[in-house]
Amino acid sequence: MAEERLQSRRDERTAFFLLAVVLAPALSVALVGAYGFFIWMSQILTGPPAG
Repeated sequence: MAEERLQSRRDERTAFFLLAVVLAPALSVALVGAYGFFIWMSQILTGPPAG
């Protein structure tokens, strides 16, 4: 029983670090990159913003 709880806690800590250290930064970089790509492509198609 105590060993199952320890394994569960270890699994939860591993999942947290995977999400916090790997997935969240990678997702942030991907979203910013996708937004930049969208702006770049829209300016290629429609021209630069008038100003």
